[in-house]
Amino acid sequence: MARSKPTDATGPSGKAGRGPTDGGRGRSSGSSAASGKAPKLDKKGQPKVGRLKKVGGQLRMIKQAYSLTARNDPKLPWLMLIAFVVVAGLVELAGILFGAPFIVLPLAIITGVLAAMVIFGRRAQGSAYRQVEGQPGAAAWVLEGMRGDWRVTSGVAGTQQLDAVHRVLGRPGIILVAEGVPSRVRGLLAQEKKKVARVVGETPIYDIIVGDDEGQVPLRKLSSHVMKLPRNLTGAEVNSLGRRISALGGARMPVPGGPLPGGKQMSVSQRQVRRR
Repeated sequence: MARSKPTDATGPSGKAGRGPTDGGRGRSSGSSAASGKAPKLDKKGQPKVGRLKKVGGQLRMIKQAYSLTARNDPKLPWLMLIAFVVVAGLVELAGILFGAPFIVLPLAIITGVLAAMVIFGRRAQGSAYRQVEGQPGAAAWVLEGMRGDWRVTSGVAGTQQLDAVHRVLGRPGIILVAEGVPSRVRGLLAQEKKKVARVVGETPIYDIIVGDDEGQVPLRKLSSHVMKLPRNLTGAEVNSLGRRISALGGARMPVPGGPLPGGKQMSVSQRQVRRR
């Protein structure tokens, strides 16, 4: 008589018993592979962000900057509208004269938007400068927002009255920027200049006092003044000088970051707009 197969379901065996184990192993290996996958990095070593996310972030920053600027500058919307209408109208008029009004229409809209954005950028920059002017740390905020390879060390010297000297390393050499009461910061500048000269040798050292008096540089012109200085060093010399000057150490006094009247912080969006 043929033996009947056991029907006990409590002891799974064979493929039925191994199935869950294999399946679980497959899922765990897949999840570990997914979690262990290294994200793509950009040149600065930061995880790459998708283009759509970048565009969305930039639009949010522009919107925030527009809100802040329009709050302090009621004329901004009207000036942007006038710039758009005038520039777009002139381009479209040229298209009409050449007999191609519909072909030139997209170009007219684009140039009008660009003109409005130029007005927006200039007014936002002016508004930002008006808010920080006269506040402790204003010069450091401007220096840190400059385009290009500028290595800024804020607050390398200062007083209890929040006068400060900032050190900038760039292609011109060493730039020492002082902000505060001139009678106090001149002594700070002289001391810092002697200290830096012992390390940098023959490298040019420039000193600037921020202010509106004769011989001083206004805050709104500080960035352009520094960027117009002659290029005396190569990129390799800047890197070598940076290693030597690191022996002087960093900031020795706290400098307010992004000053605003009323103790508010300067927004990142206003810096972004000003850089453009």
